[in-house]
Amino acid sequence: MLLSLVLHMYSMRCVLPAAVLLGTAPTYVLVWGAWRLLSAFLPARFYQAVDDRLYCIYQNMVLFFFENYTGVQVLLYGDLPKNKENIIYLANHQSTVDWIIADMLAVRQNALGHVRYVLKDGLKWLPLYGCYFSQHRGMQKKHTRPDRFSDVHIRSLINGTRSFMKVPALSAVFTLGNCTLLWDDLKQKVNCNRKVHINKPNSVYASQMYLVIFPEGTRYNPELTKVLSASQAFAAQEGLAVLKHVLTPRVKATHVAFDSMKHYLDAIYDVTVAFEGTVDDKGQRREAPSMVEFLCKECPKIHIHIDRIDKKDVPEERVCLRRWLHERFEIKDKLLIEFYDSLDPERRNRFPGESVNSKLSLKKTLPSLLLLGGLTAGMLMTEVGRRLYVKTWVCGTLVGCLWVGIKA
Repeated sequence: MLLSLVLHMYSMRCVLPAAVLLGTAPTYVLVWGAWRLLSAFLPARFYQAVDDRLYCIYQNMVLFFFENYTGVQVLLYGDLPKNKENIIYLANHQSTVDWIIADMLAVRQNALGHVRYVLKDGLKWLPLYGCYFSQHRGMQKKHTRPDRFSDVHIRSLINGTRSFMKVPALSAVFTLGNCTLLWDDLKQKVNCNRKVHINKPNSVYASQMYLVIFPEGTRYNPELTKVLSASQAFAAQEGLAVLKHVLTPRVKATHVAFDSMKHYLDAIYDVTVAFEGTVDDKGQRREAPSMVEFLCKECPKIHIHIDRIDKKDVPEERVCLRRWLHERFEIKDKLLIEFYDSLDPERRNRFPGESVNSKLSLKKTLPSLLLLGGLTAGMLMTEVGRRLYVKTWVCGTLVGCLWVGIKA
């Protein structure tokens, strides 16, 4: 009986983070909604700046649970610059936690509040969050073939966010896409709006870009053998190296992003991620932890290898870039083979080279938790606050769903 209770309590460790993250949603949406109304008659850049700051507060609270609460060790290999740069972030994709890992790196470069996501289309119906992400310059993508992925939303996302004078850095997460991000479109739009005149792509008025791409297009799962076989068969058919621990990358989104950003791009971050503890008793790789499993503290360490590549070392032509991208994924594959399959126990469960145990200070995350948690608790302590809280959940969800339905 006692053992059953202990096991039950062990499996419930994700309840507290989930309760806080969901429970503070009405408070956050109310604050954001109030600012949205107050800033209606102000220049858009003021709304954007405060919205990014609010978003930073919420994401810091998210990181409190995913880093400080879980106690996971984040081991960094290679060189992660401390300052923000205009970059494309290329990473292997294996878990729903991958976007959190992008946050983990972004917060260490002070770019956290500016992250934008490409969301699965169905997530737009999430209570409160679906509508907010859309307002925060997020974008929904439908489950269609990559070559049918429209670039209209991408242009709207980039142009709508980057046409402000001296706006903060922008990050976005792309998993697939026939997406076109054109500097000329941005320049024309900005000049037409007379917000700022940009004469050079590296103008001080241009905001920074932290663009995260998962070129595999879908998550790697060693248990989905049909997906792995199809990916390997495609590589063999195209005369490319067959990969074991990653899927064959797709070049379309990377090519469009690089071609669009090449005038003001600083570098490409080639990021390889491995979750420790994802090998079974037989030495076979298992599925990477989900968000729930991660919050249940089932992942003791995350190993993140960062290779900074200057843009001058990246080919511009699509055919050459495709080969270059596959070669980068060959390097990822070799790193992961070393991590999971090395015959030398000393070299297993680590990447080559020196690692740094990067700890995220509570000073970064705890204030956000206390602020949002305190505001929510204050609301729930009064009858008026409780009514407002419930109405926000109900009415906010209905209005949000109606809004995204109309926009769709």
